[in-house]
Amino acid sequence: MKEMNVVICNYNYEEYLAQAIDSALAQDYMNTHVIVIDDGSTDGSRAIMQAYATRITTIFKDNGGQVSAYNLALQRLKTGYVLFLDSDDVLYPGAVTEVMQSFERENVAKVQFRLDVIDCTSKCTGVYVPHSLADGDCLKPLLDGWLYPSPPASGNAYSVSALRKIFPVPETAKSRYGADFYAIYGAALVGTVLSIPKSLGGYRVYCGARGATFANSEQTDRAPKAFTSRWATLREIASRRLGMQLPRDFHDFALERAYFCASVYNAPLTARWRWMLKHSHAYLHAIVANPFWSLKKKLGTLALSSLCLVPYSPIADYAVRYICNPLARNHTAKKGVRVVSEARATHL
Repeated sequence: MKEMNVVICNYNYEEYLAQAIDSALAQDYMNTHVIVIDDGSTDGSRAIMQAYATRITTIFKDNGGQVSAYNLALQRLKTGYVLFLDSDDVLYPGAVTEVMQSFERENVAKVQFRLDVIDCTSKCTGVYVPHSLADGDCLKPLLDGWLYPSPPASGNAYSVSALRKIFPVPETAKSRYGADFYAIYGAALVGTVLSIPKSLGGYRVYCGARGATFANSEQTDRAPKAFTSRWATLREIASRRLGMQLPRDFHDFALERAYFCASVYNAPLTARWRWMLKHSHAYLHAIVANPFWSLKKKLGTLALSSLCLVPYSPIADYAVRYICNPLARNHTAKKGVRVVSEARATHL
């Protein structure tokens, strides 16, 4: 039986860490190994990890960021498969079995699956990510600069041998975070992607803050620089290690909608019209030319986007929330639930 390693990278998530570990230990796939890497936490995480004794493998390291934790994990793992579970997310009991069945059927670099969006109390919100699927060879779109639709980190499992062609990723002050970016898109450079069209885990968002930014996505003012930097690093890795040339620029609706949200949400009518007439080219291109979207989804998103131009601001702002935040798509968000902006990137 092939080995699956569930690696939980943790930094100061004592409130949810035990739930993540328990969900990994509850897997019915017999050859599942749970490894928890603590990246220098200063809360009670260490005591929680130690309480599991030999049921898990624990690794304690100085704080170096998510990239350093992924690098260390892939340095330790020589064979088999790996699923990087965020320490505030959970896996459903049969997740690893379904993932391993997919790996056994197909020779792929990555298996991805949907995640239900859960709130801070672990209650399902009724929505899931991602809403678009990508299957098979995602290399050609990447070579054209298109980031394919992927779930957040916890919704991806990889061939260790595939990721070792991409990692280690250089550890610099600018590249401490976003390790899942390199894993998600790097895997597609070295093999095919298989999508399971069902939810096999929960992706946590946090209630209570104002705003329409996407759940747990990076703050709007930081995301563009972070994505651009990560793409540049991936280009360098692809060129140096794989002999592949990625374009200098990339296209990604998740990033463009961040610009869209920052520019038109709660903005005066004149500002919304000005942005749409003068600055919306990249946003509209990410919709119209998107190789992963159906015509129906493109037309629907364009129609929703146009609502930001109506004079009645409650309608305009709700349309922006609906596009940028999946929690706006159920009844709870309509009653005012918002999400905190965190440093975890996701793509619809």
